[in-house]
Amino acid sequence: MKGIADEPQYSVGLLEGGTALCDVIDNHIYEQTLSEKNAFFVADLGVIMRQHVRWRTHMARIRPYYTVRCNSSPAVIEVLAALGTGFICTNKSELELVQSHGIPSEDIIYSGVCKQVSQIKYAAKNGIDVLVCDNEAELLLVCFTSSPDDEISMTFGCSLKDCRHLLERAKELGVQVVGVRSHISSSCEDDQVYVHAISDARCVFDMGEEIGFNMKILDIGGGFSGSETQLELINSAVMSMVDLYFPPSTGVSLIAEPGSFFVSSAFTLAVNVISKEVVARDHDPSPNDEPEFQYYMNEGVYGSFASKLSETLIAAPSVHKNTSLDAPVFSSSLWGPSGDDLDQVVEHCLLPELNIGDWLMFSHAGAYSLGQPLCTATDSPPPPVYYVISSRDWFEMQDTGVSHEATLKNFSLVPYFLNSCQTEAALSVPA
Repeated sequence: MKGIADEPQYSVGLLEGGTALCDVIDNHIYEQTLSEKNAFFVADLGVIMRQHVRWRTHMARIRPYYTVRCNSSPAVIEVLAALGTGFICTNKSELELVQSHGIPSEDIIYSGVCKQVSQIKYAAKNGIDVLVCDNEAELLLVCFTSSPDDEISMTFGCSLKDCRHLLERAKELGVQVVGVRSHISSSCEDDQVYVHAISDARCVFDMGEEIGFNMKILDIGGGFSGSETQLELINSAVMSMVDLYFPPSTGVSLIAEPGSFFVSSAFTLAVNVISKEVVARDHDPSPNDEPEFQYYMNEGVYGSFASKLSETLIAAPSVHKNTSLDAPVFSSSLWGPSGDDLDQVVEHCLLPELNIGDWLMFSHAGAYSLGQPLCTATDSPPPPVYYVISSRDWFEMQDTGVSHEATLKNFSLVPYFLNSCQTEAALSVPA
């Protein structure tokens, strides 16, 4: 069985018996080693379902709206839609993708920092009435391209002191402001940031009510790492403030924008070493004069590691080869195939000495990694995605009310079989 990436119909390998995700990765590495050694993703859709259960358990009063730009894989969209999430879209192609899965317009919010007039018109024409804006220019844009009944939710880049002016301007333009959105960095680990966001939102709600708006949406933004501990801390901090400032009697709906939370840990990226160099050490000389290696991979920052360009830290990979626990490790850096000085994926890590043709695996590879290549330095297409789900996760998903026939219409479940010839690939993580 082979999954098919980014097509209307895609097969999903059903893992039964003792077949595990590592077996699937081993299997595809074996297949690629016999052919072109192209990079590929393996996506465990059961992880997305389990993350949704965690959200529902710890953030029951807050409805998630998934940020599509984080990972626009059609299978991800279909699973999350079946689980009942809403969607945050930042451009026309994302709006079209989400609507092609039959998601109602009331479950879609049009966001983004810079919005084209034509795309705002498209959103309005297709019944998407909630638009996020953060400045007077966008208020004017909304006024001139949308109907007076279109709704907007304020923030991203708008300071608290600017809110009254924007609210007054919206009133003059006849635009209905319906809520407040907090912009919280995806790297945020401080639950008190959410506490301050709730407090600031209450101030904006009060301003809006004074001016005559009936505001009904509180969006606490993103910044969710994916850990259960973080959810518990945020929920404890946020809900006490929500109960104080936005009790149920206010009728305010609570939403949030998890992106990486759902998809990061669901995807593993396997890449191949295509070249290597021994380089002179320019820092921390080794007393044993050990070599330092530069390894070049068939994916880089202009492809699946594009998030590195926004200063996202890429964690060191695991090595897919048999190595002893006491095998020596060496200072190493990992680079993409372009030869560009910017195409450095991992600046420093410790790895056993690798050979051309060896495989590296990057876990937590599901966020901001599946977009179109940023340049065409190589003629390789984007890595394919092989979707899998365990039979246990599949049955649990059905227990949540997800029906294969009704809500996952593009899924083709196929029992996953390992290649009988593939017997010796193994996962090894260096010490």
